[in-house]
Amino acid sequence: MIRGGKSLVSSSPAFSNDATKLLVCTGTTVSIFSTATALQIGELEGHLALVTSVIVEPAVTSSSKKLCFCWTASLDGTMRFWDFSVPELIKTVDVKLPIFSMVIPRFLRQQVQNDDKKSDLYAYVSVEDIEGRDNPNKSSSGQIRKCNLTKSHLIAALTLAETPTPELITISPSGKFFAICSKRKVFVWETSNKESDRTTLKKLKLHHTKNFTAVAFHESERIIAAGDYTGRILIWRGFGNKTFLGESVSAAGKMMIDKEGRPGVRGNDDAESCSTWHWHSSEVIVLSFSSDGAYLYSGGKEGVLVVWQLDTGKRKFLPRIGSPLLYYIKSSDPTMSSISCADNQIHLLQMPAMNILKSIAGIKLPFASPVTKEGSSGLYAFSSLGLLALRTENYCVQFYSLFDDRESLEVQVCERNHQPGDDVTVMVALIALSLDGTLMCTVEERLPENEIGGLICLKFWSRENQNEEFSLMTVIYEPHRDAGISAITFHPTLPMAVSSSFGGDFKTWVSRQKHNLKDKVHQRVSWTCHAVGSYKKKPMTAASFSPDGSVLAVAAETVITLWDPHKNVLVTVIGETSKYITTLSFTGKSKFIVSVSHGSSPQLCVWSLSKLSIAWSYKLRVEALTCAEDGSFAIFAILNETYKTVEGEIFLGRDGVILIFNPSDPYPVSAWSVTKAVGGSISFIKRNTDVLGDGAQDVHNPNELLAYVNGDHEYMLFDHNNTTLSLQPFNRSFNSGLKETAGQFGYNSIYGELPEFNPMKTDEAAPAPSIPTGKPWETIFSGSSHNLPSLVKLCPVYLESFLEKRSVPLE
Repeated sequence: MIRGGKSLVSSSPAFSNDATKLLVCTGTTVSIFSTATALQIGELEGHLALVTSVIVEPAVTSSSKKLCFCWTASLDGTMRFWDFSVPELIKTVDVKLPIFSMVIPRFLRQQVQNDDKKSDLYAYVSVEDIEGRDNPNKSSSGQIRKCNLTKSHLIAALTLAETPTPELITISPSGKFFAICSKRKVFVWETSNKESDRTTLKKLKLHHTKNFTAVAFHESERIIAAGDYTGRILIWRGFGNKTFLGESVSAAGKMMIDKEGRPGVRGNDDAESCSTWHWHSSEVIVLSFSSDGAYLYSGGKEGVLVVWQLDTGKRKFLPRIGSPLLYYIKSSDPTMSSISCADNQIHLLQMPAMNILKSIAGIKLPFASPVTKEGSSGLYAFSSLGLLALRTENYCVQFYSLFDDRESLEVQVCERNHQPGDDVTVMVALIALSLDGTLMCTVEERLPENEIGGLICLKFWSRENQNEEFSLMTVIYEPHRDAGISAITFHPTLPMAVSSSFGGDFKTWVSRQKHNLKDKVHQRVSWTCHAVGSYKKKPMTAASFSPDGSVLAVAAETVITLWDPHKNVLVTVIGETSKYITTLSFTGKSKFIVSVSHGSSPQLCVWSLSKLSIAWSYKLRVEALTCAEDGSFAIFAILNETYKTVEGEIFLGRDGVILIFNPSDPYPVSAWSVTKAVGGSISFIKRNTDVLGDGAQDVHNPNELLAYVNGDHEYMLFDHNNTTLSLQPFNRSFNSGLKETAGQFGYNSIYGELPEFNPMKTDEAAPAPSIPTGKPWETIFSGSSHNLPSLVKLCPVYLESFLEKRSVPLE
């Protein structure tokens, strides 16, 4: 089984010490990406719940820049210590409380004394009190606790703070302070250089009239910034002089200091001054000071990174990121940082120019759509080679490789500037792909305003092969007059497509080549309407081609009509269902056809084409339907609340089920229960032997796997012939073969690494050594110039070969 599609932005990532790797929390694992290629090169597996924190242990000296150790924390209540260069789990600390955030102050201290190295290592964690969560009389469930990582225990007698919910902990770059935001207060603690289980920490509070959402510390000075939900940023300078430094103020001079000496400071807050900046229109999510402390970075739902000059308050921007910002992380390299966005992308930035160098693009996350369609078959499209196409919020179609777990390409369907938070006026309603993935059809709907001005647009796209970009071939406005499009399907072998309409007709579209009269060599491909069909003016709600393409099935509301697609002739009509049909699909060699009906009485029906009658049916709410090459088919159904309550011990809270049938038998061959079912989909795809290897072949059905995508766009690929829930895992190969050029030097940096030489090992399959010819210099200079040694090295050897060596007697 292969899993993928995890969120890359559920927690803040972390750079390695040499900034060549980025460690990203992805569900229950930590994925390791190369910053040079933005490809995944490793993974840390072991946690049983969501990973919430990853902290890289810094290098103490310049000779240990390659130190590859890190700590991770998870909602499973454990903290784990890893060597992520192997990768290997070294140590596990179990605190038995869900951990939402973790900081380790000693890692950030600029000079680590020998005594500190020998002393115990401590972490401060934000945990959820399970007893407080289940207790209705207790209003707070979040706690800030201290943990001894060396002795692997939580200090039970010390609770630094209690909050209504677990909060994110922010630590200063020096490791001297850490803070949390809780409603209208910022709590700041000062850490100690010599920590122990009994060390008490000093704490101060900073107040505001609005709820805080983010906090950040200055690199070197006693400055703290906090953002609120209205978009304002408050900056306190000289905080903690009284609390942490012990300075006192006389009562007589307190009034004067409050009015004149502490401008902007609220009440008795311990700070010298407080200033307010305001640009964001909504809550501030990202706050971070630059490495030199001269600038402050902020971001939020606008999708714009704002750079504030700390001394003057002047601004500059990185606009059009296209998605709300979540995290901004600096690296040890002052020219590189990363920014995480809500659309599941991490951008690597070149600083201070703020140019996007690379992007780590995960699968786009679901979004609320004003256009609803029963079932999810039109929201996803699968190619037989393992590509998933899904619509995105910014009017694009994302192609995602299920075997590689990374974005393949993105197609901009509608040219429109998208701003997060804008009212949605355009929607990609349907997506259809040909079997080989070289043809695509999209339906674009412009929503009417006050029931005026709606528009439906049908677009055909094409590309030569899987590695090229899609190009727009044809745009058709209002293809079915003013009626909406219910379904699109491609012919299995020919450049032909069919679109069905709620207006009572379906249209067959074919691809034609137009010659340019001026340039006879140049040809332009376009799609034109080949035929139009209808049945008793009923709405056409679904369409499907048979596997060989000889028969076209179109659902006319509650009946199935069979057509000859080439002659556009009605062949026959099959039965009638109680509700209108939303999905049709032929099975195997076209002996059966499966239909799905929605509404108050959803139904799954299997029709026999030889008898032109129903073979069997179930009352199930089917979200997606897919057919295999061997004639079997799979459905993805939603369980209603009554069924989940009755069979709760079996499904354990799961809300969906995947069933595989042989069309001649109403009893399922295999069944799996799944979670997050609403909005999901399934499809059969061909195995990729390059990723899974030849050993992943199955003797019963060696060519296909079943892909399941849930409502959160997480997916898994598994062998559907395995009837057990503990499916045999497949090993995904990472890009571990990519060599990091930063670590190569000398000969290797110019010519690459030499092959390993073992004189004791012989290879029988190795080719025989070549016999040198009489003119070796005829081939010595052949090959690519960048692979050859320089002429300065070659010429002396070449000229020396013409000279006769002789011994000279010593005088």
